[in-house]
Amino acid sequence: MSFKKLLPELKELMINKGIDEPTLFQKAVIPKVKSGANVFGISKVGEGKTTAMMISVFQKLGMKAEGDNPRAIIFVKDKDAALKLEEKFKAWTKYTDLRVYSVVEEHHIYNQKDMIYVGTDIVIATPKRLNKLYFQNGINLNQLQLLIIEDAEFLNGNSLLTDINRISESLNKLQHLVFASSMSPKLQKMKDLFMVNSVTVK
Repeated sequence: MSFKKLLPELKELMINKGIDEPTLFQKAVIPKVKSGANVFGISKVGEGKTTAMMISVFQKLGMKAEGDNPRAIIFVKDKDAALKLEEKFKAWTKYTDLRVYSVVEEHHIYNQKDMIYVGTDIVIATPKRLNKLYFQNGINLNQLQLLIIEDAEFLNGNSLLTDINRISESLNKLQHLVFASSMSPKLQKMKDLFMVNSVTVK
């Protein structure tokens, strides 16, 4: 697979970013995501995981804003990871009308509720803050299409998987994507909990 089967406007944006050909990992994982499968994308640092994830989100959302409620949630480790990923997304979405917003514990939850209420397509969040927002009715996930975990190693050895699982269990069918450098026992547990029919791309 090349990038030829992506949306024309997405391909144009990628060319402007200097991305002409997929890495081996991107070549393997993007078609699986496009098919609608739940996917574990496992590859080493530098093989294009984050770019593959972003391309997958843009393709799924059609490169345009729609409605008021988020259609993609991306879980990350902490505030620093959230802000860095938000910056990467906004470097791409400034050419579109897609709306990106990050929510973390260090920011005031009532301000976050107000910003989300205005309308957003992609929310980047720490699991605990998203969990709190959701169960306080501060975010509507009825239109959610993608639940993603970026650099999922941060789930090891803590209770964050429980926060993600609680949200996943309460939602209608949606696509799950997990990106990591290795398939750990914690990620295998996630597969057993709510990604039973997932495919693993290495």
